[in-house]
Amino acid sequence: MRDRKRVLTNLALGVAGVVAFLALWQLAAAVGWVNAKYVPPPTEVFAHLGRDVLDLQFWRTIGNTLLTWAIGLAISIVLAVVLGTFIGLVPFLRRYTRSTVEFLRPIPSVAIIPIAIMSFGPNRDASLVIIVFATFWQIFIQVLYGVADVDPVARDTQRSFGLGPLQRFVHLVFPTALPYLMTGIRLGATVALILTVTGELIIGVDGIGRVLTQRGTAGDYAGVYAMVVTAGILALLINLVVRVIERRVLAWHQSVRGEVIV
Repeated sequence: MRDRKRVLTNLALGVAGVVAFLALWQLAAAVGWVNAKYVPPPTEVFAHLGRDVLDLQFWRTIGNTLLTWAIGLAISIVLAVVLGTFIGLVPFLRRYTRSTVEFLRPIPSVAIIPIAIMSFGPNRDASLVIIVFATFWQIFIQVLYGVADVDPVARDTQRSFGLGPLQRFVHLVFPTALPYLMTGIRLGATVALILTVTGELIIGVDGIGRVLTQRGTAGDYAGVYAMVVTAGILALLINLVVRVIERRVLAWHQSVRGEVIV
């Protein structure tokens, strides 16, 4: 009962915050605090969004963005899990690759956009390079931490019972690293969406970012904000879905049991 009341309270506060923001936005455009031509009021933006929802092309645009996002995230997960587990389980490799990781990880993803375009052309492949480069590190580092967090006592106990490498991985390493992996996927999913839209904006891949550029060039500012709102809603839904999956996958873990999520 107490948890349910807390959920309802948090939900009410969240809704109140959104309503207050929209009211302030509407007031700013109405009284001239901002130029209503370039910052149209939310009534115009959501009216435009309502018309977009009835257009099949709008859903194709979202589908293109989600397809690029999903492919990039999937590639990042596979690479990060395989390389992170392999390097994390071999102390020599972990020490040998540390400087390389620390050099590559801070490189801004947008800095490799020219390289991606020169290598693959202005298409989805170039956009995927950017997405994978940014998302990979989010998941890879978490996997490294997870593999390194294996309890030495449990590891020695399993060795004493004569369990093979595969059994040790399945029953010890993987369960230990799984919470870290899910955290990395949750962070990586958001980063992947940001870089997906960025790639569409700069490279011109079909999706939300390309429509943003087209509408901005045409002076359709209400349409621009409508797509920005669409991207925000999409990010919120992705985050909620990933968190639900995380809770189900880690239902046995102490970090999730008893957690209240709105």
